[in-house]
Parts: sequence; structure tokens; C-alpha cells
Amino acid sequence: MSDQSNPKKESLASSNEKIQESPSGKSGALSYSVASNPVYYEQGALHVLFAGASQTLPGHALGPKLFDYYLLHYVEKGAGTFRTELHTYELSAGDCFLIHPGQLVSYQSHARNPWQYRWIAFTGSQAGQHAEEAGFRPEKSVFHAGPSCGISNWLSVMQDAFAERKESSHFTSLGTLYMILAEAQNHLSQGQTLIPGESSIRRTVKQMIQYMSTQYAYPVSIEQMSASLGYNRAYLSRIFKQETGLSPVTYLLKLRIDKSRQLLRERPDLSIEQVSASVGLPDALYFSKQFKRFHGEAPSLYREKILSRPLHQGLQKNAQQNKR
Repeated sequence: MSDQSNPKKESLASSNEKIQESPSGKSGALSYSVASNPVYYEQGALHVLFAGASQTLPGHALGPKLFDYYLLHYVEKGAGTFRTELHTYELSAGDCFLIHPGQLVSYQSHARNPWQYRWIAFTGSQAGQHAEEAGFRPEKSVFHAGPSCGISNWLSVMQDAFAERKESSHFTSLGTLYMILAEAQNHLSQGQTLIPGESSIRRTVKQMIQYMSTQYAYPVSIEQMSASLGYNRAYLSRIFKQETGLSPVTYLLKLRIDKSRQLLRERPDLSIEQVSASVGLPDALYFSKQFKRFHGEAPSLYREKILSRPLHQGLQKNAQQNKR
């Protein structure tokens, strides 16, 4: 892949003679196939519209033209040229290029080594955000994934799923698109922090908090979290306390007790043992002891006080009536 930037921003229209659509054949291709998503798009966060594949003829060209959706290509074989208003890229097998909505582009197959590629079109209210998070920008639309990456196979699976006309193919396409965007992020965001200016320590602490917030219901330990994040326990404990004022052990226990309070308020049908097990503390006696240490009373007494409040009794009555 080579990037031939055009500092003069030469108009694509000035190259019309070279890049007009090929007159030979309907698609200018030796082979051409496309399959649309059987689930109709009305609105939503992310939606794959269609997927396709083509072995183009020598010199086959498209554009200059605009699209009103995102269009990502992966080059399987051969070579070609991709032009935007800012750059010209010479691409070959293993390269990916993304066309943004409203971006004036053209692309042309090599005269002696025409490319074979697959593509996917997607849209949605969060499509732009996902593309940007993956590292794509209008001025940064290309990356080299390599011929041995999984993108070609993922696109093939997606197209086959659409061709089967099953509604489940919508979910298949979303999962596949996320894998492709993840692959793009691995290449486009190398060496970049997740949030500009955020320190690696703060980012690691956020990862610890997220881990505990999603795993508190299981009997996980700080040792398991350290192994999962790939850090030494002593190091994680030190930076966590530095950022939060609490040790990871105390934070996890406090998180579990806070979650138990929510269950005690909202699920009076659960026993203390069931509440305890639901927050990752299978020993109900230990749970009661720690609950009292944090809140000065046993969980059973806490629940009795909550349930005796008039407001809570009214909410319970309404909930029972709604079930009838």
C-alpha cells in the first residue's frame, strides 16, 4: 500500500477520462455478486445494508461519485488505485479502504493485475462513531490488514448469511462488522491511547473497575483480576488505592454490599442467602457480618426497615396490582 498525497487537492473531476465507469459488461467485472440484508432498515444504531464480491476487469473504474452510507472494501487479490479529494492510494492484496458518506471518491483496477475484492455497506446513527473509534477518518481511510487476516472470510460469511434470507443474518452481520472494525482499530490505532491525554495508570484503574463491576456476582478474586489484566497484584493494588483511596479488596467488597442493598430493597421475595449468593458471597454468615460492618445493622433488619416505610409499601401494592 502506498499513499500518494496530493498537496494541490487536484479535483477528481479532472481525471474523468481515466476513471469513468467501464463500459464492458454491466459491472465491468469477470464475476460480481451482492446480497442485501433481508431485515429492512428503518432506523437504528448500526445496520449492515449489503455485502458483495467482485473480480474486476483490467482498468475497471468507478467514480468520481458519492455514497450516502459507509462502504468498506477488502482487496483479496490484484491491485488498484483508490482516490479521495485528499489522497491517492496504490493498493494491493490485504489492503482495506473505507468510503465515508458524502465523500467524493473514485477507484480503478490495475490494467495488468486487476483486483478482486469484497465489500460491505453499513449505516446507522452510531455508524460514524464506530468508524471513528476504529480509527477511520476521511483523511485516514486505508490500512493494511494483510492477506492472512480474517476479514475476507468474515465478509464471505456475511454475504452467504444474507443470501440465505434468514432474519438471523442481521445479527450475523453486526457481529461480523464489529470484528472487522476491531481489526481496523488494531492497525489504525497502534500506539494511541484510548482517550487522548489519559494516563496509562488511570486507564488501567478504569479497567479494574469495569472488571469488578461486571464480575462481582461471581466468586472472583483480586488474583484472578490481576491475571486477566496481565499485571502484578501488588502493582494493581498500589495504583488502585492511589486513584480511588480504596484497596481493590475493599472496593470489591463495598461494591457487593451496595448491590446487595439494592436487592434487599427491590426483591423482598429473595432470602438473605439468595441475596448473598447473587452478589458473589456464597457464605451468608460472612455476608451478614460484612453488611453490618459497612452499614451498622444486619441485612434482615435493613430490609425490615425499608419494607415498613409507607412509600415502599405503596410501591409494593402497585406492583402486585400490575401483576394481576
